[in-house]
Amino acid sequence: MRYADGPGTQSEVFVEAPVERVWELVTDIALPARLSPELQRVAWLDGADGPAVGARFEGHNRRADMPDWRTVSEVVELAECRAFAWAVLDVDGHYGEPVTEVAGALARWRFDLIPEDGGTRVRQSTVLGPGRSGITRFIESRPEAEERIVEFRLEELRSGMAATLAGIKSLAEAKR
Repeated sequence: MRYADGPGTQSEVFVEAPVERVWELVTDIALPARLSPELQRVAWLDGADGPAVGARFEGHNRRADMPDWRTVSEVVELAECRAFAWAVLDVDGHYGEPVTEVAGALARWRFDLIPEDGGTRVRQSTVLGPGRSGITRFIESRPEAEERIVEFRLEELRSGMAATLAGIKSLAEAKR
């Protein structure tokens, strides 16, 4: 798969807890920073103190093979106890020209919650692009390896999602 195709991936888990409890966790933007290998810390911006369509938050990220970087995300969908989605923007121009509009997002992320058998099926997904990101730099340096680079990044993201979902499951089920 090529980056221009908008590659994506997803992971899911069944949580033995009501949708309302899981919703509290997936809409807590600080939680993934506790569970993710890449995201280090987050904070709401512009006076926002919780999720709402159009609200923005910053994320600070770290990888061993790259300098630390910041992104700004904008909430693009919020359906109470069903879906929470945001677009990740490169407002600092870390990967090229600064991007402040959702149409140029470097990725889109979402959680979907589905009531199931007295619990909740939680699906986390992402789609890369169309904006420039760290992966585009690697692809430009080795265009012949684009498909392998994209698949490697998707596998990293799946691994991070699995860790996040395992943490959500553990926290939600501990509060039963």
